[in-house]
Amino acid sequence: MNLPTIISAKGRGNLAAWLLWGLAAAFVAYTFVAGGYLIAVLHFACIYTVFVTGLNIFMGFTGQVSFGHNAFAAIGGYTSAVLTATYGWDPLTAGVLGLAGALLCALIIGYPVLRLRGHYLAMATLAIGLIVYEVAVQWDSVTHGYMGISGIPPLGIGRFTVTSDRGILIFLMIVAGLALLSAAGIRRSRLGRAFVAAAGSEDAARALGIDVARYKLIAFMISAAYAAIAGSLFVHAVGFVSPEVFGLPMVVLSFTMLYVGGIGTVGGPALGAIIISVLPESFRTFKDYQDLAYGAALIVILIYAPRGLASLPELWAKWRRRAA
Repeated sequence: MNLPTIISAKGRGNLAAWLLWGLAAAFVAYTFVAGGYLIAVLHFACIYTVFVTGLNIFMGFTGQVSFGHNAFAAIGGYTSAVLTATYGWDPLTAGVLGLAGALLCALIIGYPVLRLRGHYLAMATLAIGLIVYEVAVQWDSVTHGYMGISGIPPLGIGRFTVTSDRGILIFLMIVAGLALLSAAGIRRSRLGRAFVAAAGSEDAARALGIDVARYKLIAFMISAAYAAIAGSLFVHAVGFVSPEVFGLPMVVLSFTMLYVGGIGTVGGPALGAIIISVLPESFRTFKDYQDLAYGAALIVILIYAPRGLASLPELWAKWRRRAA
């Protein structure tokens, strides 16, 4: 294969990437102008972009596994909800305290739990999520159990609050964009390279002088911070919270978004969050067969793009090189 062919294939791969992101941007722009229910769908997509970006740092960059990051989202969300709705705190101050609480819990929990590997780590993190969920249900005097907490004030800083659907969408898009940019910065930094080294081979990373246990804990805490921010954003965007919000369905949904978007990629969480948020709405015309069509679409995506939608440009470039 000659050099012009390689360059041409690379150029088509870049074109495919721009096309993919262009379609996502066009949908967001259309929804912003048209309004309606789809704006609420994009609200959730932005919030899940933040959550899944944090999960991607721990699972995609560092090569670990966690079924319990919904626990940190619950800590951030319930802290914001209780302090603002019950005690009249400012949303920003309450959110910062929820973030600090999630980081502290991640530090305390992560130190012993991250000594485990593989399915043992997966089961331990799953137990963390179940414990926090049960606390949210049983601590009725604070969380109101299944009745939930309502009257949570909207997003805002000080006297400035965001109440319109489009205003909330802009705010959430800015936060989601900052989450992606910070993840990209981490990925390119020395810290990110240490995460990737640990993901490749922990023994080899130790041989290079990398403190694997320390970096795994740092990745765990960073991802917990993203989850806490997402939890806080959710309660203020919706104005209500109950234990079901942070239950096992959140874990399943976030894993689906991560793998469909592209685990280990920077933009994958955003693509996955948008696609998985929009797909169910796209299949409403199938009525009784909606879930069947949705599941079939997910299977097709994972078969033909096993590394997620973010890898489509790379797959296109490889196909073009083979065909040349």
